[in-house]
Amino acid sequence: MTRKIEIVEVGPRDGLQNDPVLLSTEMKIEFISRLIDAGVNRMEAASFVHPKLVPAMADSAEVMALAPRLDGVKYIGLALNERGLRRALEAGCDEINYVMVASPGFGLKNQNATPEQTADLFDKIAILAHDEGVPVSVTVSVAFGDPFDGEVDPKILGMLAARAKAAGACEFALGDTIGVADPWRVRKALDIVRAQSGDMRLRMHFHNTRNTAMANIAAAVDAGIDVIDASCGGIGGCPFAPKATGNVATEDVVYMLERGGFETGIDLDRMIATAKWLEDVALKHPVDSALKRAGGFPKPQA
Repeated sequence: MTRKIEIVEVGPRDGLQNDPVLLSTEMKIEFISRLIDAGVNRMEAASFVHPKLVPAMADSAEVMALAPRLDGVKYIGLALNERGLRRALEAGCDEINYVMVASPGFGLKNQNATPEQTADLFDKIAILAHDEGVPVSVTVSVAFGDPFDGEVDPKILGMLAARAKAAGACEFALGDTIGVADPWRVRKALDIVRAQSGDMRLRMHFHNTRNTAMANIAAAVDAGIDVIDASCGGIGGCPFAPKATGNVATEDVVYMLERGGFETGIDLDRMIATAKWLEDVALKHPVDSALKRAGGFPKPQA
Protein backbone atom coordinates (compact mmCIF):
# COMPACT_ATOMS: atom_id res chain seq x y z
CA MET A 1 0.00 0.00 0.00
CA THR A 2 1.11 3.56 -0.72
CA ARG A 3 2.07 5.42 2.43
CA LYS A 4 -0.21 8.39 3.17
CA ILE A 5 1.26 11.68 4.34
CA GLU A 6 -1.34 14.02 5.82
CA ILE A 7 -0.95 17.66 4.86
CA VAL A 8 -2.33 20.13 7.39
CA GLU A 9 -3.01 23.33 5.45
CA VAL A 10 -2.11 26.39 7.54
CA GLY A 11 -2.57 29.11 4.92
CA PRO A 12 -5.85 30.54 6.27
CA ARG A 13 -4.22 31.09 9.69
CA ASP A 14 -0.43 31.03 9.76
CA GLY A 15 -0.33 32.12 6.15
CA LEU A 16 -2.59 35.15 6.39
CA GLN A 17 -1.69 36.31 9.90
CA ASN A 18 1.56 37.96 8.81
CA ASP A 19 0.57 39.11 5.34
CA PRO A 20 0.46 42.88 4.71
CA VAL A 21 -2.92 42.45 2.98
CA LEU A 22 -5.90 42.08 5.30
CA LEU A 23 -8.40 39.88 3.50
CA SER A 24 -12.12 40.32 4.02
CA THR A 25 -14.03 37.55 5.73
CA GLU A 26 -15.71 36.70 2.43
CA MET A 27 -12.35 36.38 0.67
CA LYS A 28 -11.08 34.11 3.45
CA ILE A 29 -14.10 31.86 2.97
CA GLU A 30 -13.36 31.69 -0.76
CA PHE A 31 -9.76 30.72 0.07
CA ILE A 32 -10.97 27.98 2.41
CA SER A 33 -13.45 26.73 -0.19
CA ARG A 34 -10.75 26.56 -2.85
CA LEU A 35 -8.53 24.57 -0.50
CA ILE A 36 -11.33 22.10 0.17
CA ASP A 37 -11.90 21.74 -3.57
CA ALA A 38 -8.19 20.91 -3.87
CA GLY A 39 -8.58 18.05 -1.41
CA VAL A 40 -7.66 19.67 1.89
CA ASN A 41 -9.60 18.09 4.76
CA ARG A 42 -7.72 19.45 7.77
CA MET A 43 -6.68 23.08 8.05
CA GLU A 44 -5.87 25.88 10.46
CA ALA A 45 -8.65 28.36 9.80
CA ALA A 46 -8.66 30.68 12.81
CA SER A 47 -6.56 32.18 15.59
CA PHE A 48 -8.09 33.26 18.88
CA VAL A 49 -5.49 35.74 20.04
CA HIS A 50 -6.03 39.39 20.92
CA PRO A 51 -7.05 41.22 17.71
CA LYS A 52 -4.70 44.10 18.52
CA LEU A 53 -1.78 41.69 18.36
CA VAL A 54 -2.86 39.92 15.17
CA PRO A 55 -5.36 42.15 13.32
CA ALA A 56 -5.57 39.74 10.38
CA MET A 57 -7.28 37.19 12.64
CA ALA A 58 -9.78 39.56 14.25
CA ASP A 59 -12.68 37.98 12.35
CA SER A 60 -11.87 34.38 13.32
CA ALA A 61 -15.27 33.76 14.95
CA GLU A 62 -17.02 35.01 11.81
CA VAL A 63 -14.81 32.82 9.61
CA MET A 64 -15.72 29.77 11.66
CA ALA A 65 -19.42 30.65 11.45
CA LEU A 66 -19.30 30.89 7.65
CA ALA A 67 -16.81 28.14 6.79
CA PRO A 68 -18.30 25.24 4.80
CA ARG A 69 -19.20 22.35 7.09
CA LEU A 70 -18.57 19.24 5.04
CA ASP A 71 -18.14 15.63 6.10
CA GLY A 72 -14.50 14.88 6.74
CA VAL A 73 -13.33 18.51 6.79
CA LYS A 74 -11.82 19.61 10.10
CA TYR A 75 -11.06 23.17 11.16
CA ILE A 76 -8.33 23.96 13.68
CA GLY A 77 -8.30 27.05 15.87
CA LEU A 78 -5.12 28.37 17.49
CA ALA A 79 -5.14 29.33 21.18
CA LEU A 80 -2.39 30.64 23.45
CA ASN A 81 -4.30 30.88 26.73
CA GLU A 82 -7.54 30.01 28.51
CA ARG A 83 -9.52 32.89 26.98
CA GLY A 84 -8.40 31.92 23.51
CA LEU A 85 -9.23 28.27 24.07
CA ARG A 86 -12.71 29.13 25.33
CA ARG A 87 -13.31 31.37 22.32
CA ALA A 88 -12.18 28.59 19.98
CA LEU A 89 -14.63 26.19 21.61
CA GLU A 90 -17.46 28.72 21.39
CA ALA A 91 -16.69 29.29 17.70
CA GLY A 92 -17.13 25.59 16.94
CA CYS A 93 -13.57 24.60 16.06
CA ASP A 94 -13.20 20.88 15.39
CA GLU A 95 -9.75 20.90 16.97
CA ILE A 96 -7.71 23.33 19.04
CA ASN A 97 -3.98 23.85 18.68
CA TYR A 98 -2.23 25.19 21.77
CA VAL A 99 1.26 26.66 21.58
CA MET A 100 4.08 25.75 23.94
CA VAL A 101 7.45 27.42 23.53
CA ALA A 102 10.92 25.88 23.53
CA SER A 103 12.91 28.91 24.71
CA PRO A 104 12.29 31.70 27.23
CA GLY A 105 13.48 34.56 25.00
CA PHE A 106 10.76 34.11 22.42
CA GLY A 107 8.28 32.78 24.97
CA LEU A 108 8.43 35.83 27.22
CA LYS A 109 8.08 38.22 24.29
CA ASN A 110 5.33 36.24 22.55
CA GLN A 111 3.29 34.61 25.32
CA ASN A 112 4.81 36.21 28.43
CA ALA A 113 5.77 32.71 29.60
CA THR A 114 8.74 30.38 29.81
CA PRO A 115 8.66 26.85 28.36
CA GLU A 116 7.72 25.39 31.73
CA GLN A 117 4.98 27.97 32.22
CA THR A 118 3.41 27.20 28.84
CA ALA A 119 3.34 23.53 29.84
CA ASP A 120 1.85 24.40 33.24
CA LEU A 121 -0.91 26.41 31.57
CA PHE A 122 -1.69 23.56 29.19
CA ASP A 123 -2.16 21.27 32.21
CA LYS A 124 -4.82 23.66 33.48
CA ILE A 125 -6.74 24.45 30.30
CA ALA A 126 -6.57 21.25 28.25
CA ILE A 127 -9.33 19.87 30.46
CA LEU A 128 -11.70 22.47 28.95
CA ALA A 129 -11.30 20.89 25.52
CA HIS A 130 -11.46 17.38 26.95
CA ASP A 131 -14.75 18.19 28.68
CA GLU A 132 -16.23 19.29 25.34
CA GLY A 133 -14.86 16.25 23.50
CA VAL A 134 -12.73 18.47 21.25
CA PRO A 135 -9.23 17.21 20.38
CA VAL A 136 -6.41 19.50 21.44
CA SER A 137 -2.95 19.38 19.90
CA VAL A 138 0.28 21.14 20.85
CA THR A 139 2.76 22.94 18.63
CA VAL A 140 6.12 23.94 20.08
CA SER A 141 7.33 27.25 18.66
CA VAL A 142 11.04 28.02 18.08
CA ALA A 143 11.77 24.30 18.46
CA PHE A 144 15.04 24.57 16.53
CA GLY A 145 16.20 28.09 17.33
CA ASP A 146 15.14 31.27 19.13
CA PRO A 147 15.64 34.70 17.50
CA PHE A 148 16.51 36.16 20.92
CA ASP A 149 18.27 33.29 22.75
CA GLY A 150 19.87 31.49 19.82
CA GLU A 151 20.32 27.70 20.04
CA VAL A 152 17.62 25.59 21.70
CA ASP A 153 18.56 22.54 23.75
CA PRO A 154 16.63 19.64 22.13
CA LYS A 155 16.18 18.08 25.59
CA ILE A 156 13.55 20.76 26.26
CA LEU A 157 11.52 19.28 23.41
CA GLY A 158 11.45 15.91 25.15
CA MET A 159 10.25 17.54 28.37
CA LEU A 160 7.48 19.40 26.55
CA ALA A 161 6.42 16.25 24.68
CA ALA A 162 6.11 14.37 27.97
CA ARG A 163 4.06 17.21 29.47
CA ALA A 164 1.79 17.40 26.41
CA LYS A 165 1.17 13.66 26.47
CA ALA A 166 0.43 13.64 30.20
CA ALA A 167 -2.12 16.43 29.73
CA GLY A 168 -3.93 14.54 26.97
CA ALA A 169 -2.70 16.16 23.75
CA CYS A 170 -3.76 14.19 20.66
CA GLU A 171 -0.77 15.37 18.63
CA PHE A 172 2.57 17.09 19.19
CA ALA A 173 4.28 19.27 16.60
CA LEU A 174 7.74 20.78 16.35
CA GLY A 175 7.61 24.25 14.84
CA ASP A 176 10.63 25.76 13.11
CA THR A 177 9.31 29.27 13.64
CA ILE A 178 12.31 31.14 12.27
CA GLY A 179 13.40 28.59 9.66
CA VAL A 180 16.77 27.51 11.07
CA ALA A 181 16.38 23.72 11.22
CA ASP A 182 18.47 21.30 9.19
CA PRO A 183 17.84 17.59 8.45
CA TRP A 184 20.34 16.35 11.02
CA ARG A 185 18.86 18.41 13.86
CA VAL A 186 15.42 17.26 12.78
CA ARG A 187 16.42 13.61 13.21
CA LYS A 188 18.07 14.29 16.56
CA ALA A 189 15.04 16.19 17.83
CA LEU A 190 12.68 13.43 16.74
CA ASP A 191 14.78 10.79 18.51
CA ILE A 192 14.55 12.79 21.74
CA VAL A 193 10.83 13.53 21.37
CA ARG A 194 9.91 9.93 20.54
CA ALA A 195 11.58 8.73 23.72
CA GLN A 196 9.06 10.83 25.68
CA SER A 197 5.96 10.95 23.49
CA GLY A 198 4.89 7.30 23.49
CA ASP A 199 2.07 6.75 21.01
CA MET A 200 1.19 10.45 20.70
CA ARG A 201 1.02 11.45 17.04
CA LEU A 202 3.85 13.72 15.83
CA ARG A 203 3.65 16.53 13.28
CA MET A 204 6.25 18.88 11.77
CA HIS A 205 5.94 22.57 10.90
CA PHE A 206 8.78 24.02 8.85
CA HIS A 207 9.40 27.49 7.47
CA ASN A 208 11.49 27.88 4.35
CA THR A 209 13.21 31.06 5.48
CA ARG A 210 16.67 29.67 4.72
CA ASN A 211 15.65 27.25 1.97
CA THR A 212 15.89 24.10 4.11
CA ALA A 213 12.23 23.22 4.61
CA MET A 214 12.00 20.62 1.85
CA ALA A 215 15.13 18.83 3.04
CA ASN A 216 13.76 18.90 6.59
CA ILE A 217 10.43 17.44 5.45
CA ALA A 218 12.24 14.65 3.60
CA ALA A 219 14.25 13.88 6.74
CA ALA A 220 11.11 13.86 8.88
CA VAL A 221 9.22 11.58 6.48
CA ASP A 222 12.20 9.22 6.32
CA ALA A 223 12.10 9.19 10.12
CA GLY A 224 8.46 8.05 10.04
CA ILE A 225 6.55 11.31 10.37
CA ASP A 226 3.19 11.18 8.60
CA VAL A 227 1.79 14.68 9.29
CA ILE A 228 3.25 17.85 7.76
CA ASP A 229 2.08 21.48 7.96
CA ALA A 230 2.22 23.58 4.79
CA SER A 231 0.77 26.82 3.45
CA CYS A 232 -0.65 27.34 -0.02
CA GLY A 233 1.62 29.65 -1.99
CA GLY A 234 4.19 29.60 0.80
CA ILE A 235 2.49 32.60 2.38
CA GLY A 236 2.93 33.54 6.00
CA GLY A 237 5.32 33.74 8.89
CA CYS A 238 5.33 34.74 12.54
CA PRO A 239 4.53 38.39 13.43
CA PHE A 240 6.40 38.04 16.73
CA ALA A 241 9.78 36.87 15.40
CA PRO A 242 12.10 39.10 13.36
CA LYS A 243 12.47 37.96 9.72
CA ALA A 244 10.34 34.84 10.37
CA THR A 245 9.06 34.61 6.83
CA GLY A 246 8.48 31.69 4.56
CA ASN A 247 6.02 28.92 5.31
CA VAL A 248 6.75 26.02 3.01
CA ALA A 249 4.40 25.99 0.02
CA THR A 250 1.78 23.23 0.07
CA GLU A 251 1.99 22.60 -3.65
CA ASP A 252 5.79 22.26 -3.49
CA VAL A 253 5.50 19.72 -0.66
CA VAL A 254 2.78 17.76 -2.47
CA TYR A 255 4.86 17.61 -5.64
CA MET A 256 7.94 16.30 -3.81
CA LEU A 257 6.03 13.71 -1.80
CA GLU A 258 3.97 12.40 -4.70
CA ARG A 259 7.04 12.17 -6.93
CA GLY A 260 8.52 10.12 -4.09
CA GLY A 261 5.62 7.67 -4.22
CA PHE A 262 3.65 8.99 -1.26
CA GLU A 263 -0.06 9.78 -1.27
CA THR A 264 -1.36 13.16 -0.01
CA GLY A 265 -4.95 13.31 -1.26
CA ILE A 266 -4.27 16.81 -2.64
CA ASP A 267 -5.07 17.74 -6.24
CA LEU A 268 -1.81 19.38 -7.29
CA ASP A 269 -3.25 21.32 -10.24
CA ARG A 270 -5.99 22.83 -8.09
CA MET A 271 -3.54 23.73 -5.35
CA ILE A 272 -1.31 25.47 -7.89
CA ALA A 273 -4.37 27.29 -9.24
CA THR A 274 -5.21 28.44 -5.70
CA ALA A 275 -1.66 29.76 -5.24
CA LYS A 276 -2.07 31.71 -8.49
CA TRP A 277 -5.44 33.02 -7.25
CA LEU A 278 -3.76 34.21 -4.05
CA GLU A 279 -1.13 36.06 -6.06
CA ASP A 280 -3.35 37.54 -8.75
CA VAL A 281 -6.70 38.11 -7.04
CA ALA A 282 -6.67 37.85 -3.24
CA LEU A 283 -3.32 39.23 -2.08
CA LYS A 284 -2.21 40.88 -5.32
CA HIS A 285 1.47 40.38 -4.59
CA PRO A 286 3.93 37.60 -5.46
CA VAL A 287 3.78 34.38 -3.44
CA ASP A 288 6.78 32.19 -2.74
CA SER A 289 5.89 29.00 -4.57
CA ALA A 290 8.15 27.13 -6.99
CA LEU A 291 5.24 25.14 -8.42
CA LYS A 292 3.22 28.30 -9.02
CA ARG A 293 6.07 29.43 -11.31
CA ALA A 294 7.11 26.13 -12.90
CA GLY A 295 4.05 23.91 -12.71
CA GLY A 296 4.09 20.19 -12.09
CA PHE A 297 6.07 17.52 -13.89
CA PRO A 298 6.12 18.39 -17.62
CA LYS A 299 3.79 16.42 -19.83
CA PRO A 300 5.27 14.75 -22.91
CA GLN A 301 5.02 16.89 -26.02
CA ALA A 302 3.03 15.43 -28.91
